[in-house]
Amino acid sequence: MKRVSLANLVPGMVTAEDIFTYNNQLIVAKNTPLTDKIITRLEFYSIMSVRIHDEPAQGPAAQTPSDAGSQPEKGADNQSLTYSEQIQNSPQFKEFKANFEQSIDELRGSINDIVEKGAPIDVKASLEQTTRVFNKSNGNFSFFSMLHHMRQYDDLTYAHMMNVSLICRILAQWLHFSEEDVEMATLCGLFHDIGKLAIPDEIIKKPDKLTNEEYKVVKTHTVQGYNILLKQNVNDHIKLSALMHHERCDGGGYPLGVKADKIDKFAKIVAIADVYDAMTAARVYRGPLCPFTVIEIFEKEGLQRYETEYILCFLENVVLTYIKNRVRLSDGREGDIVMVNKNAFSKPLVKVGEEFVDLQKEKGLSIVEIL
Repeated sequence: MKRVSLANLVPGMVTAEDIFTYNNQLIVAKNTPLTDKIITRLEFYSIMSVRIHDEPAQGPAAQTPSDAGSQPEKGADNQSLTYSEQIQNSPQFKEFKANFEQSIDELRGSINDIVEKGAPIDVKASLEQTTRVFNKSNGNFSFFSMLHHMRQYDDLTYAHMMNVSLICRILAQWLHFSEEDVEMATLCGLFHDIGKLAIPDEIIKKPDKLTNEEYKVVKTHTVQGYNILLKQNVNDHIKLSALMHHERCDGGGYPLGVKADKIDKFAKIVAIADVYDAMTAARVYRGPLCPFTVIEIFEKEGLQRYETEYILCFLENVVLTYIKNRVRLSDGREGDIVMVNKNAFSKPLVKVGEEFVDLQKEKGLSIVEIL
């Protein structure tokens, strides 16, 4: 038996303990073979590490049909450009990518100066870094479609901070916030993980499994970030978002364990953006997780953990951004998303050849990859 960090879990490992949420709700039972979906659920509940049996499971139990589509081969009969290829070949995406990478480089320099030298935060320059990227996402392809194709970018803390900032910005717009509050949400997302830069490199960049003590240090990044920002002349919402973005409305978060009425409203937005970005990022053993897998988990388990108005608005609108995308279903078929089911956002209507497949009615069938 050994304790394995979330980042090092892979499908096929078998749990050696019952795994509970912070509210003592059972998530995964002992002796369960891990699948990609189960690992994603653990991340959703901020589980840091799990006790695993020494020998991983063998055979088909290690991977369910919904996981098997993580890295499929492209069909030989698909001669035309997929929607994904259209995006990546477009001038709009190339400009978006160039602006994204430039902004990451600028963010890295400014954040390091803030953490290491106590340099003052330039709010105007910080907003310019993000709005430059965001403005280049307005065109033929949606922001989320383009962001999905940036997942091969090294998933460093800086890229995650930029992604969360951009997602916060668009979610605040979907919620019809004032322009001032849209900018505030953008800044809260940009600086939410600044505390991770105060965690020693030997822990953050450690290639091996983290010890329990090292995990406790990683979880202090919320308080560390808050303390860094206390010294800065920035709005309290930015400070509180760094402190509270791992809090949950049902009281099952950290570091304070407070419930909805005690959580800063911008921290609630950051929480959604943070989890969505983290769960759709690449892992060591596979590429980026399909957004529809994440959306399904939010639908089934997130409505009490996140601000209801915010999470429903996010799910409905993010699904709409994937209309026209070509997807692979869990039975191996490929098709195009043509309509959203408002009663089940993760189960849209997909056109497969001349057939329309309503995933809401097809139990056990799901989207496993955006092509």
